[in-house]
Amino acid sequence: MVFDIILLIIIYYLHKYIVSWIRYYNSTDKRYGNSIWRWTYDYPVEGKRDISDLDDKDFVRKRRVRNRTVSFMYWNFFIGFVVSMSFITNLLKLILY
Repeated sequence: MVFDIILLIIIYYLHKYIVSWIRYYNSTDKRYGNSIWRWTYDYPVEGKRDISDLDDKDFVRKRRVRNRTVSFMYWNFFIGFVVSMSFITNLLKLILY
């Protein structure tokens, strides 16, 4: 149970760190908006090709890094959910037995 508490604290601070990076990337370009929970595939680039970085190279590369960071945030959130369920299970075992 102590191990779960330590893991939850680590996951919380890791989540805060990841969110601060997403907010930093949001501040680099106005097309990102303020959302930290969604990927940025729907933001248009200048020109016709949205997948490649031939038209708007800086934006597309920053967008890929930001999307990777959002993916890390989702993984961290999922792992935190699993650890919190383990903590609640151990807490209920402690209370009920």
